Amino acid sequence: MKFTPTLLSAALVAALGAAGAQAATLRIANQGDALSLDPHSLNESLQISVNENVYESLTTRGKTYKIEPQLATSWKQTAPTVWHFDLRKGVQFHDGTPFTADDVIFSYERAKSDGSDMKSYVGIIKEIKKINDHSIDIITNSPFPILPELFTHFNIMSKKWCETNQATRPVDRRKGIENAASFRANGTGPYRVRERQPNVRTTFVRNGNYWGKIDGNVDEVIFNVIGNDATRVAALVSGEIDVMEPVPVQDVERIKADPKLKVLQGPELRVIFLGMDQKRDELLFSNVKGKNPFKDKRVRQAFYQAIDIDGIKRAVMRGASTPIALMFPPEVNGFAPDLAKRLPFDPEASKKLLADAGYPQGFEVTMNCPNDRYVNDGAICQAVAANLARVGVKIKLEVETKGTYFPKILRRDTSFYMLGWTASTVDAHNVLYPIMSTPGDGGRGQFNLGAYSNARVDELTNLIASETDQKKRNEMIREAVKIHQDDIGHIPLHQQALNWGAKKNIELVQWPDNGMVWKYITVK
Repeated sequence: MKFTPTLLSAALVAALGAAGAQAATLRIANQGDALSLDPHSLNESLQISVNENVYESLTTRGKTYKIEPQLATSWKQTAPTVWHFDLRKGVQFHDGTPFTADDVIFSYERAKSDGSDMKSYVGIIKEIKKINDHSIDIITNSPFPILPELFTHFNIMSKKWCETNQATRPVDRRKGIENAASFRANGTGPYRVRERQPNVRTTFVRNGNYWGKIDGNVDEVIFNVIGNDATRVAALVSGEIDVMEPVPVQDVERIKADPKLKVLQGPELRVIFLGMDQKRDELLFSNVKGKNPFKDKRVRQAFYQAIDIDGIKRAVMRGASTPIALMFPPEVNGFAPDLAKRLPFDPEASKKLLADAGYPQGFEVTMNCPNDRYVNDGAICQAVAANLARVGVKIKLEVETKGTYFPKILRRDTSFYMLGWTASTVDAHNVLYPIMSTPGDGGRGQFNLGAYSNARVDELTNLIASETDQKKRNEMIREAVKIHQDDIGHIPLHQQALNWGAKKNIELVQWPDNGMVWKYITVK
């Protein structure tokens, strides 16, 4: 599976010819919902994908996934730690309030505040200075050459609206706290929210005052939540919906064979992996008392080598995955091909490692997994549990909807868990900083939920952020990745594939981060 950031394949990007097309309603179905309309509350790709049709960022990605201006019209680095951004004039939020530099500064303060899940996007910022209403200087803590790429998910909210609606701080998914931004939205984007029924459906309508061009002809989007795979497929086949995501891997060929339907496929930038609590002196959820087995590399390696990843690809994913040894795929800058070989599946080696670590009979531990977030996530975890049982590890599997799963693991209320991550900047730093670094300020290690820690990885991550020489930078990325790999800091499983189903009269762009941009969609 191969993705080229500068040009998506013809199978992924259909030519859009919406000129003169009549306005249309688009009915989408997904296995889960965007858990909140608050763009700073959860760094989860479905929520980001839905909300970014309503809210906008300073920069964005175009049809070919290349970086483009959005609420900023231009930017330049004026000093090693200073970026100057010119902001777009004449933009209004959905309530008619003009967009200005004050909204950018407010959104920065909001995104870095307690409860925000987007700290890693703004943690490198020291200060934003207002030059005038449509011009700002962003000062970073150290040189950061990929800043514009990082800002594609730094969504801007209205300062006035948030203050009026007591939503100046983001919804904290860890504490279950909600506010007006959970259920209502006021962005600058091409679509606005008309009706919100959480976990059922949300209806969006075109923003008649949108500042930009809308290439497609979709006037209304009805986003439906259909958790059951068979029901979701049946809705597409019967014509009740127009687009569905994801297509269950077992139904891909069936939908391809239907003359009225099509499947859009491609590699996703997401890697699915397992994490382990490596910080606590005693695991929260295990029968081992007085110590933490996961602090021992031999135990982590035993878990890794007990997992039959090729069997999961064959039986669970039906070929729609690529087993992987690193925490990001080949399409991401910094990928080291010489490190791309996984440790071998070897149950006997796993048993010996466990015995050497003092667990000849294995032990018990709870594993937390979602069942409506990633492709076949619950089934993958069941397969992992079965694999581990063969080497004496008894897994108590807790599988639940992402609505309760994410708050739990984001509180680090877990001993062993599944997570997926997409490098939204298409650069390794966007994995090193939030996933592989020691948890700290500014979003560092915010999603390193097992608190893996290596001082050299932290040091290299800082150096990588500032290095402009690509050769030196890639050498440092390789070193950091090798250390993490040797430590078994996490257990990478696979790169999952994208499978969207649609009627043949629907033309749409499939981004490799699984983003679906409604303004690009045409219903013929």
